[in-house]
Amino acid sequence: MASVAFGYLPILLFLGVALALSGTFVFLPMLVSRLTGTHKPSVAKLAEYECGFPAFEDSRAQFDVRFYLVAILFIIFDLEAAFLFPWAVSLKFTGWTGWIAMMVFLAELALGLAYAWKKGALEWE
Repeated sequence: MASVAFGYLPILLFLGVALALSGTFVFLPMLVSRLTGTHKPSVAKLAEYECGFPAFEDSRAQFDVRFYLVAILFIIFDLEAAFLFPWAVSLKFTGWTGWIAMMVFLAELALGLAYAWKKGALEWE
Protein backbone atom coordinates (compact mmCIF):
# COMPACT_ATOMS: atom_id res chain seq x y z
CA MET A 1 0.00 0.00 0.00
CA ALA A 2 2.86 2.36 0.78
CA SER A 3 4.47 1.71 -2.61
CA VAL A 4 1.25 2.76 -4.40
CA ALA A 5 1.08 5.99 -2.41
CA PHE A 6 4.79 6.55 -3.06
CA GLY A 7 4.07 6.44 -6.81
CA TYR A 8 1.91 9.55 -6.49
CA LEU A 9 4.67 11.55 -4.79
CA PRO A 10 6.00 13.16 -8.01
CA ILE A 11 2.50 14.30 -8.93
CA LEU A 12 1.92 15.77 -5.48
CA LEU A 13 5.31 17.47 -5.61
CA PHE A 14 4.50 18.93 -9.02
CA LEU A 15 1.12 20.20 -7.79
CA GLY A 16 2.72 21.73 -4.69
CA VAL A 17 5.37 23.55 -6.72
CA ALA A 18 2.74 24.72 -9.25
CA LEU A 19 0.47 26.05 -6.50
CA ALA A 20 3.38 27.79 -4.76
CA LEU A 21 4.58 29.43 -7.98
CA SER A 22 1.12 30.48 -9.11
CA GLY A 23 0.34 31.91 -5.70
CA THR A 24 3.63 33.78 -5.74
CA PHE A 25 3.02 35.23 -9.20
CA VAL A 26 -0.52 36.28 -8.31
CA PHE A 27 -0.26 37.58 -4.77
CA LEU A 28 3.31 38.89 -4.55
CA PRO A 29 2.81 41.76 -7.05
CA MET A 30 -0.38 42.81 -5.23
CA LEU A 31 1.43 42.78 -1.90
CA VAL A 32 4.41 44.72 -3.26
CA SER A 33 2.13 47.36 -4.82
CA ARG A 34 0.31 47.84 -1.51
CA LEU A 35 3.56 48.12 0.42
CA THR A 36 5.31 50.47 -2.00
CA GLY A 37 2.37 52.85 -2.30
CA THR A 38 1.64 52.40 -6.00
CA HIS A 39 -1.92 51.34 -5.20
CA LYS A 40 -3.54 54.77 -5.21
CA PRO A 41 -6.65 54.76 -7.40
CA SER A 42 -7.45 58.01 -9.18
CA VAL A 43 -9.98 59.13 -11.78
CA ALA A 44 -7.43 58.68 -14.58
CA LYS A 45 -6.47 55.17 -13.44
CA LEU A 46 -10.08 54.04 -13.15
CA ALA A 47 -11.15 55.44 -16.53
CA GLU A 48 -12.10 53.04 -19.33
CA TYR A 49 -9.35 52.40 -21.84
CA GLU A 50 -10.32 49.34 -23.87
CA CYS A 51 -13.56 50.02 -25.68
CA GLY A 52 -14.31 53.66 -24.90
CA PHE A 53 -17.61 52.95 -23.17
CA PRO A 54 -18.03 53.81 -19.52
CA ALA A 55 -17.48 50.67 -17.46
CA PHE A 56 -20.52 50.89 -15.22
CA GLU A 57 -23.62 52.22 -16.94
CA ASP A 58 -27.11 50.93 -17.46
CA SER A 59 -26.94 47.23 -18.26
CA ARG A 60 -29.68 47.65 -20.87
CA ALA A 61 -27.69 50.07 -23.04
CA GLN A 62 -28.00 49.19 -26.71
CA PHE A 63 -25.00 48.55 -28.91
CA ASP A 64 -24.88 48.98 -32.64
CA VAL A 65 -25.57 45.70 -34.42
CA ARG A 66 -22.39 46.17 -36.47
CA PHE A 67 -20.30 45.25 -33.43
CA TYR A 68 -21.95 41.84 -33.35
CA LEU A 69 -21.77 41.42 -37.11
CA VAL A 70 -18.04 42.10 -37.19
CA ALA A 71 -17.53 39.72 -34.25
CA ILE A 72 -19.46 36.93 -35.99
CA LEU A 73 -17.53 37.45 -39.23
CA PHE A 74 -14.27 37.34 -37.31
CA ILE A 75 -15.24 34.08 -35.62
CA ILE A 76 -16.24 32.52 -38.94
CA PHE A 77 -12.97 33.34 -40.66
CA ASP A 78 -10.95 32.51 -37.57
CA LEU A 79 -12.48 29.04 -37.59
CA GLU A 80 -11.56 28.75 -41.25
CA ALA A 81 -7.92 29.20 -40.33
CA ALA A 82 -8.32 26.68 -37.51
CA PHE A 83 -9.65 24.10 -40.00
CA LEU A 84 -6.93 24.75 -42.57
CA PHE A 85 -4.01 23.66 -40.39
CA PRO A 86 -5.18 20.11 -39.57
CA TRP A 87 -6.34 19.71 -43.17
CA ALA A 88 -2.91 20.69 -44.49
CA VAL A 89 -1.20 18.25 -42.14
CA SER A 90 -3.48 15.35 -43.04
CA LEU A 91 -3.71 16.04 -46.77
CA LYS A 92 -1.29 13.22 -47.54
CA PHE A 93 -3.69 10.74 -45.92
CA THR A 94 -6.98 12.17 -47.18
CA GLY A 95 -5.88 12.49 -50.79
CA TRP A 96 -8.09 13.98 -53.48
CA THR A 97 -11.26 13.48 -51.46
CA GLY A 98 -9.95 15.68 -48.66
CA TRP A 99 -8.68 18.26 -51.12
CA ILE A 100 -12.03 18.51 -52.93
CA ALA A 101 -13.93 18.72 -49.63
CA MET A 102 -11.72 21.59 -48.47
CA MET A 103 -12.12 23.41 -51.78
CA VAL A 104 -15.91 23.17 -51.42
CA PHE A 105 -15.58 24.50 -47.86
CA LEU A 106 -13.38 27.39 -48.99
CA ALA A 107 -15.76 28.18 -51.88
CA GLU A 108 -18.66 28.41 -49.42
CA LEU A 109 -16.64 30.75 -47.21
CA ALA A 110 -15.66 32.85 -50.23
CA LEU A 111 -19.32 33.14 -51.22
CA GLY A 112 -20.18 34.19 -47.68
CA LEU A 113 -17.43 36.80 -47.72
CA ALA A 114 -18.60 38.13 -51.09
CA TYR A 115 -22.17 38.35 -49.79
CA ALA A 116 -21.08 40.19 -46.61
CA TRP A 117 -18.94 42.54 -48.69
CA LYS A 118 -21.79 43.24 -51.11
CA LYS A 119 -24.21 43.98 -48.25
CA GLY A 120 -21.69 46.43 -46.72
CA ALA A 121 -21.04 44.43 -43.56
CA LEU A 122 -17.30 45.14 -43.77
CA GLU A 123 -17.68 48.92 -44.10
CA TRP A 124 -17.51 51.08 -41.02
CA GLU A 125 -18.95 54.59 -40.87
